[in-house]
Amino acid sequence: MAKVLMKGNEAIAVASLKGGCEAFFGYPITPQNEIPEYLSWAMKEAGKIFVQAESEVASINMVYGAAGAGIRAMTSSSSPGIALMQEGISYLAGAELPCVIVNVMRGGPGLGGIQPSQSDYFQITRGGGNGDYRVIAFAPETLQETMMIVAEAFEIADYYRNPVMIAVDGLIGQMMESVDPDFEVPRREFPPKDWATTGEPGKHRVINSLYLDPKDLERHNLKLEEKYKKARENEQRHELISTDDAEILIVAYGTMARICRSAIETLREDGVKAGIIRPVSIWPFPEKAFAALPATVKGILCCELSAGQMIDDVKIAVAGRLPVKFFGRSGGMIPEPEEIVAAAKKFLAEVGNE
Repeated sequence: MAKVLMKGNEAIAVASLKGGCEAFFGYPITPQNEIPEYLSWAMKEAGKIFVQAESEVASINMVYGAAGAGIRAMTSSSSPGIALMQEGISYLAGAELPCVIVNVMRGGPGLGGIQPSQSDYFQITRGGGNGDYRVIAFAPETLQETMMIVAEAFEIADYYRNPVMIAVDGLIGQMMESVDPDFEVPRREFPPKDWATTGEPGKHRVINSLYLDPKDLERHNLKLEEKYKKARENEQRHELISTDDAEILIVAYGTMARICRSAIETLREDGVKAGIIRPVSIWPFPEKAFAALPATVKGILCCELSAGQMIDDVKIAVAGRLPVKFFGRSGGMIPEPEEIVAAAKKFLAEVGNE
């Protein structure tokens, strides 16, 4: 199929259908409204389920019910809406129910504004709900990559029996790019959903995250941790850009990575050998990308559309081997590449004087 021009949110909706989404439950909030708007008619035409719930809390609990019945369920929202879903997300993880959640991030805290931001990183990777749980999370950079990850997310969710979150921001959700919707979705093998509460006669099944005996609850937590350990090993994703001879490495994801691509071009034109480590998975964080850094690297600049959140994971991955510094804008402000160029040059000068 020839490439077509799509808005980001529309591309997410198209990709969810390609991934096999059977039920969508959501509530309007900018800047992600085009996702439920598109699916409100597309799901009906495909013979699938679409419900505009009365709230984000209702949406995530409807996802819980649908996932518990064994069907591929999805919701989408934006930052404060995702905050309202945190209890339900913890329940989904605790009950080992697969689903896909899209967060088209906006500025915060609180109600914030509708401009693009990456200030939900802690919320996504640390979890705003209670208990020891993890959400597998990806942060794509282009609309094509976004489509491919959204479609594959349903496979990943079913494989791990766990929620999968796609983190984009308002810019990616609202921008338009040409995409090829005719791509192959990587398929995974996983056991039949013999745990699903389908109402089949003679099949008594219970989906639950309540364990009153602490020994049983610890056993359940250890089972979950084994699953998360497997995800840490197998689901780390990243891209290396001009890193072989780099003297400074920039770590950035999503929209910020797009800006940093322009910044490293300028830096190299100015004689500064700069490269990028671009996390694609943000949980598990791609620590493997930092395992064998080039000997030429003098420092790492973490660039984010926030006050500094991913930098914690960067510091953990670097493990004190190199100096790490932060550059960011928050509240929906988008930096020019020249600002990153200036921050990188200043950082290199500081490192050189140490």
